Order: sequence, then C-alpha cells, then structure tokens
Amino acid sequence: MNVLQYALAGGAAFRSPGDLLGGLTLAEATRAAPGVPYTLAELLAHLQVTQRASLDLASGRADRWPDGLDVWPGAPASDAELGALLTDLQTGLAEAQALAADPSGRARDVLTDLAAHSAYHWGQVALIRRLHGTLPAPERA
Repeated sequence: MNVLQYALAGGAAFRSPGDLLGGLTLAEATRAAPGVPYTLAELLAHLQVTQRASLDLASGRADRWPDGLDVWPGAPASDAELGALLTDLQTGLAEAQALAADPSGRARDVLTDLAAHSAYHWGQVALIRRLHGTLPAPERA
C-alpha cells in the first residue's frame, strides 16, 4: 500500500473510518452534541456526497465538480438510509484506494484533496463520538 492509499483509509496515522463507525446507531448519529453545529448523520452525509463527487473526478466519470452540488445534504432519517450511506462510504473508500494504487496526475491531485478533506472530517467523527461517550476502542492488529 502506498502513502496515498494509507491516507485515504486511515493507515498508521489515524484510525480507519470502519473503526470510527463501529456500532453506530441511527439514534446516536442523529443526536446533537452541545456546541457542535451538525450531527454525525449530517457530517457523514457530507463526507459521502463529497467523496462521491471526488471519485467521479478522479476516475474520469466527470470532468468537473457538479454545478450546484449540495455538499451538506439532508441526513439519513432511517436505519436503512444510514446503512446505505455507510455502505456507500465504505465502497467509496475501496474505490479511492484502488484508484490511488497507480493514479494519473489528475487522480492523484483529486485523491490527495479527498484524503485531506476526509481526514479533517473523520477527526470530527471521532470527537463527536467521544463527546457522546461511544467512541469504540481502537482495533488491535
């Protein structure tokens, strides 16, 4: 695995998204944390929509960022919607890692931006889960 793949998936630098999301329920995802401007569900929806648009650019399925893209869409409102969102995030992470294995120059730029953006928000996911008292213990290798 190369550095970009590690940055997209967590690697040694920080916890993996799968680790951070362990045991997440809709009740927790939609619960407000004092002083935090959005819920976990809203944050995860933001991560998912920006990840999807970035992957479309990196893979060549799109040639530019979508006009009018709502980067803070509505949060999932049911267990099924949350499950679909989490599945799409995991699928997107796998696609990003595959693209990062041997990226074109454009893909490398887009994926590097995605890795930095995602790392920022995955840190927020960890912090909100800590505020809720539900951050899972780190996985052990």
